[in-house]
Amino acid sequence: MITRRRLMVGAGLSLAAAAPQIRLLAQQARDFIEGPPVPVIEPTRLSERVWMVFSPDGFPTPQNQGMMSNVSFVITSQGVVILDSGSSLQIGQMVIRVIRRLTDKPVVAVFNSHYHGDHWLGNHAFVQVWGPKLPIHALPGTIEAIKGTAGSAWRSLMERWTNQSTAGTEVVVPNTAVEHGQVLRWGDTRFRMHHYGTAHTPYDLCVEVVEDKITMVGDIAMGNRVANMDDGSYPGTFKYYAALKQAAGQQLWLPGHGQPGHDLLDSYGRFMAGIWEPCLQAVKDGKSEAEAKAMVLSDPRVAQRAAGMQGFGGNIGKYISLAYLEAEKEAF
Repeated sequence: MITRRRLMVGAGLSLAAAAPQIRLLAQQARDFIEGPPVPVIEPTRLSERVWMVFSPDGFPTPQNQGMMSNVSFVITSQGVVILDSGSSLQIGQMVIRVIRRLTDKPVVAVFNSHYHGDHWLGNHAFVQVWGPKLPIHALPGTIEAIKGTAGSAWRSLMERWTNQSTAGTEVVVPNTAVEHGQVLRWGDTRFRMHHYGTAHTPYDLCVEVVEDKITMVGDIAMGNRVANMDDGSYPGTFKYYAALKQAAGQQLWLPGHGQPGHDLLDSYGRFMAGIWEPCLQAVKDGKSEAEAKAMVLSDPRVAQRAAGMQGFGGNIGKYISLAYLEAEKEAF
């Protein structure tokens, strides 16, 4: 007679025998739900405290798994502060592995420069490890945008652009609002907040690491990539640069895309002026948008960067159109 006990023992033995297969199925299910790990990128040391995990690519692809923007961090005497967390859970996890090679200090804060997802979707990785109370700082407008449609839209877009490499990433909204001029301190390091109106977006936060004279500028300036200006302003960008340089002084400017540089705002500003000034002149002279485009493309400030700038061919037409539309408003 088969007793209940014998059935339970038999079921237990069957489960034990099947354990490797169950573990394999569980791993496959997890891999299906979550994209694969991102290979470690060796960090670059920029100063005594500041490190950068550099992204050579400016746009997301299945090949780069969404690694399209720099993730930087500051090792203070109290803990590690993250300056933009990357495009996905997997990228954030990779950065945590990088940090663990350098220090056993905890991550004590995260900053998100603006609401474009390649700068904050990595928040998920850091709250996974350090909990939902980990302070994640952003301007109030960025917080509201991520709470709204920007959050889910950017998560979906990143999955589509990377062929699901970022799958499993959850929207983690910044939980701590900051304001212009505010100074925060962790241990031996101060962080000063800067915001001077609309540039790349209406809510671009620049974070100055005071002791190291390095300022993370997000996407208001880029090393070698055409900036997305859908939500931005050309004259607003120039005003922002002037105000930031006056307030912060000489800095190593650390962008979200491209290499940092002491002349980054000047060099990228020249490129942006090469788009804006011909468009403004074309409007004043009653010329068409097509004529303005020809003027921009022949401007040496633009032409000299056309061949080597990421995204130039596919995006310059759109951003000339946006400059022309803004110039029409500015001129009249």
